Amino acid sequence: MIRRRALIAAFLLLPGCGLQPLYGGGTGSPVAATLRSVQVGPIAGKAGWLVRNKLVDRLGESGEGPVQYRLDVKLDDNITSFGLRGDRAATQERRTLRARFQLVSLPAGTVVLDAAAGSDAGIDIVSSEYATVAAEQTAIENLSNIVADQIVARLALYAKRSQAPR
Repeated sequence: MIRRRALIAAFLLLPGCGLQPLYGGGTGSPVAATLRSVQVGPIAGKAGWLVRNKLVDRLGESGEGPVQYRLDVKLDDNITSFGLRGDRAATQERRTLRARFQLVSLPAGTVVLDAAAGSDAGIDIVSSEYATVAAEQTAIENLSNIVADQIVARLALYAKRSQAPR
C-alpha cells in the first residue's frame, strides 16, 4: 500500500519538475517539423553511406517541405588491432566510428550547431578470415546506427531549445 501511494505521489509531482516530451505532438510537433527540414549532405566512404541513409530515415527527409538546414558530417572510421599472441598476431580489434557534424542554417548561412558523436566496438579475430570480415561489417553497421541516433538526438535537442518560449 505504501508503494502504491509513493507511485501515485510521484506521478502527481512529475508535471511540476518541468519535464516535457521531446517529440510532444508526434509527427506534427515543431521538433519533428524542424527535423524534416534538415537536408543531409553526402558523406564520404562506405561508413558515410550507411550513416547518411540512417540519418535520412530518422530525420524523415521527404523533400516535400522547405529545406531550412543542411547537415554536414565528417566521419573517422578506424580499426586498431591489439591483444597480441606469442607469434605477434592480433587477437582483437577495436573499431571506432567518430562523427563531427555541423548544422548549417541555410537562410542565415551560419553554423548553428557544431558537435561530435561516436562509438566503438570490440571484434574478436578468429582463425576464419571470413568470420572476422563479417564481424567487422556487423560492427560498422551497428556503429552507424548508434552514431546516427546520437546525431538525431542532438538535432532534436537543438530544435526543442531553439523553439520560441510559450
